[in-house]
Amino acid sequence: MSATPEYIKTNSIVEGSSSRADTLALLAIAAVTVLVHILTNNRYGFHRDELQVLSDARHLDWGFVPYPPVTPFLERIGLGVFGVSLAGLRIFSVLAQALTLFVTGLMARELGGGRLAQVTAALLIALSPLPMFEATEFQYSSFDYLWWVLAAYFTIRLLQTENPRWWLAIGAAVGAGLMTKYTMCFLIAGIAGGLVLTAERRYLLNRWFWAGAALALLIFLPNLLWQIRHDFISWHFLQHIHKRDVGQGRNRGFIRDQFIICVNLIAAPLWITGLIAYVRERRYRMLAWMYLIPLALFIVGKGRGYYLAAAYPMLVAMGCVVAERWVRSLRRPWRLTVESSFFAALIAIGVLVSAMLVPFADGGRLRDFALSKNGDLREEIGWTELVKTVSDIRDALPPDQKQNVGVLVGNYGEAGAIEILGSPYNLPAPISMTNSAWLRGYPTPPPATLIVLGFTAEQAENAFTGCRLAGHTIIPGGVKNEEGEDHPDIFVCGRPRMTWPEFWKEYQDFG
Repeated sequence: MSATPEYIKTNSIVEGSSSRADTLALLAIAAVTVLVHILTNNRYGFHRDELQVLSDARHLDWGFVPYPPVTPFLERIGLGVFGVSLAGLRIFSVLAQALTLFVTGLMARELGGGRLAQVTAALLIALSPLPMFEATEFQYSSFDYLWWVLAAYFTIRLLQTENPRWWLAIGAAVGAGLMTKYTMCFLIAGIAGGLVLTAERRYLLNRWFWAGAALALLIFLPNLLWQIRHDFISWHFLQHIHKRDVGQGRNRGFIRDQFIICVNLIAAPLWITGLIAYVRERRYRMLAWMYLIPLALFIVGKGRGYYLAAAYPMLVAMGCVVAERWVRSLRRPWRLTVESSFFAALIAIGVLVSAMLVPFADGGRLRDFALSKNGDLREEIGWTELVKTVSDIRDALPPDQKQNVGVLVGNYGEAGAIEILGSPYNLPAPISMTNSAWLRGYPTPPPATLIVLGFTAEQAENAFTGCRLAGHTIIPGGVKNEEGEDHPDIFVCGRPRMTWPEFWKEYQDFG
């Protein structure tokens, strides 16, 4: 019977204790992140994109025009648990980002990093613009970010252990990503390219690789079948949105955004170092291709700057490991200088970014600063007032019109506001031609009187009979956003000038 040497026992105890302490440090960062967002996410109101998701959450299906079903499904759970609560409905996004920064720290650990590397990697993600924003609202990009990071973590475990069963975990993350946001296809391209271009191509003949691929396809299959039944309507939607974004110049500054939006600016030397380390390290070279291939595809395809944000945690994790080793080689005075300067810059940038992205204040200079810098926060203001105005217009109608009135909207934000926030006013379900609402159709029989939102006077006159101006959208506090600037007028109209089937076909809209 052999005994374990005493020094091995001692080292094991020390390493186990250190690992637990490292985990607690990462959990503490995640907990603080959750607390900050829970305390601040109940201000202002829902973003127009959130209102669309909530509307779709009340009409669950295996697919929706702008996105796969995961995000509406989660928000359906949120509605059941929390009701129409800002902080409650945003909790899933908060938890997703907390898990993301925790896993980033774990990636640094798996790559050989100590506590400094792990904590630095987690803090960098916590204080980066895009992840921070993703926790302030629930959007499909909030959860897409998580699946990318998990896929990278599972890939690191695969390459480190050489245990092919990790392909099942990778397949599960990819499948969940495909059910959340179709940009997961770019990561799939990176994984496939990384396999072919490195020694990991040996896994192409491994049954566990194909089992992982089959699992991803099985998870995605319900949405794929939905797309087939609906003539791949999401593909047409994505083409339309991409053409619009390019036409409006939203893809400009893609390279700049990799430095100032996707990750904290101070992290640039670290993620670049991480990328170089992956390229040089044969064992982990596949991860370099998982970044470089999506990067090239987004540049060539004119993607928006934030599309690649979820690829940076794996680069940051490796960069922090390399930097930790370098810092440890310095003499103590230099080490303290480097560490204090870095963390001071990290926190300073993080505080500035959070002041722009996180709704810390209901009023005052801090609120004014955030609204002046953040168009998304401005889009959260005015929906309650809009619904109240529509209710007042409905109540002022003659009795014969009030009995057969509908609310027809021009965009998905208005549709979600009427459906989600209009219940206390007993407003009818909105009639919307945008995205998935168009698939759900118009009421039968159609209303004879319409309260029309989201149209200019000329558009309303061309589309409907007997229109008159009935009110205006007034955004409180003088805040300027799309709803108050682009189409503030509200009309009362008769039926469409076309027949309803012709009108519905002609006015289908992607937005």
